Amino acid sequence: QVQLVESGGGLVQPGGSLRLSCAASGSIVSIGLMHWYRQAPGQERILVATVSGTGSTNYADSVQGRFTVTRDNAKNTVTLQMNSLKPEDTAVYYCNADLISTDRILRNYWGQGTQVTVSS
Repeated sequence: QVQLVESGGGLVQPGGSLRLSCAASGSIVSIGLMHWYRQAPGQERILVATVSGTGSTNYADSVQGRFTVTRDNAKNTVTLQMNSLKPEDTAVYYCNADLISTDRILRNYWGQGTQVTVSS
């Protein structure tokens, strides 16, 4: 069974940094795009960052220049480095990935989410 498990959330002051990690485990054959989403209270879940298998990245305008997404294909992990954090970055952050498991079926998977709170 495939799982995505996030770690690294917490409380940080405005202007600070946090690093989120997500590890995919289970019977994985290959992983396509990996994403970070976030959902603030009372708001829809939105796409924050995407990284392809070759390392190409894409970011939401609101985090461009502050967040950096990377992945380690050998370890099946994706990381979101968040700098210059603002109170409006407060949200639950979710890892998401398209991957093929040993049954050779492409599915989309979500992690359980990790809380990021930016507050003084």
